[in-house]
Amino acid sequence: MNADLETIKPMQLSGALDQFQSFQNTPCIGTEFRNVDLAEWITGPASDARLRDLAIMVCQRGVVFFRGQTKIDGTLQKQLTQRMGILSGKPKNHGLGKHPLHLIRGDDPEMGKLDAARQQALHSLDTSSMRQTHANEWHTDGSYETCPPDFTVLRMTDIPPTGGDTLWASGYELYDRLSAPYQKFFESLTATHEVPALRDAAEKMKVYDGERGAPENTSLTFRNPHPMVRTHPVTRWKTLFAGGLHCRRINDVSETESQEILAKILRLVADNHDLQVRFKWETSGDMALWDNRCVLHCATQDHQGLGLRTGWRTISIAEKPFLDSSSMSRRETWQTKLKGATTTNGLDISNKHKNGTTTKKSLPMAGTIID
Repeated sequence: MNADLETIKPMQLSGALDQFQSFQNTPCIGTEFRNVDLAEWITGPASDARLRDLAIMVCQRGVVFFRGQTKIDGTLQKQLTQRMGILSGKPKNHGLGKHPLHLIRGDDPEMGKLDAARQQALHSLDTSSMRQTHANEWHTDGSYETCPPDFTVLRMTDIPPTGGDTLWASGYELYDRLSAPYQKFFESLTATHEVPALRDAAEKMKVYDGERGAPENTSLTFRNPHPMVRTHPVTRWKTLFAGGLHCRRINDVSETESQEILAKILRLVADNHDLQVRFKWETSGDMALWDNRCVLHCATQDHQGLGLRTGWRTISIAEKPFLDSSSMSRRETWQTKLKGATTTNGLDISNKHKNGTTTKKSLPMAGTIID
């Protein structure tokens, strides 16, 4: 499967969404659509083209936001999540992720309920007013699986009057912020991702033991090694795929070295707010769609006692992570494009006009998409 993925050219936007109002939340990460009907995108006659471009945009920008999508129910949300994955090239026999605790919780297996009490109980999050760091709560959904998720879709239904914002950080930019020697060093490493709380639950009670969105995702150890740097199969950009709550150990180094590397990654996230985007949930039906292959995310645990914060999450299961040594970083791709060349992985990056002239541009700010 990965051998085929390593030969795929980058997917290109078709322009199917150009008619709709949107803006970039930051130069580096995040795009927000306003005054659109996402339900019509899912069910309308142009749905395949629109959802394909939406999936590519999420892959490029990391996360895409919509406001007040009250027409979206659980059925449409599942369709959106699965079709985005299929239309952007995920394995056709992969479906939606199933949370291993859905039998205990009585949930729809493919539609997880997100609320603060559940997250705190599962991951033992510190919510005291005296804690001095939130950095360890950054994470990537389902990274403990053999085949982790590509897209997560989160639809909020209960929102406190203040607090409970969610943040995302760009894995593309995290990789680009590393010096060349560190990039090569990280590319040589793998990291173990695991959730011990799920393994403990499986040992003590009846959890779901079937396929969790892919034939490979059945282990009840909830532990898997993945490359620290992976190639995104849609953009062909290298992205850092390590750090945060579920990334527990850097393999083949000492415990001290592992902790130092993990601490360095979290410092890169925490110390560089320009590679983050923060989203304030405003109304019921606000939605975020993100790509776990190229972002970390973190909820803000500051809303206790201020009102309910409830959301509904679906995740699409993608390929097994891989690193193609011939792929480039996002910044390398831009730099090559600005030179008017063509990349080795097949992406047309020239800026030639119909009259044969070529426009020269200065290097964009970190994260700006070059059309």
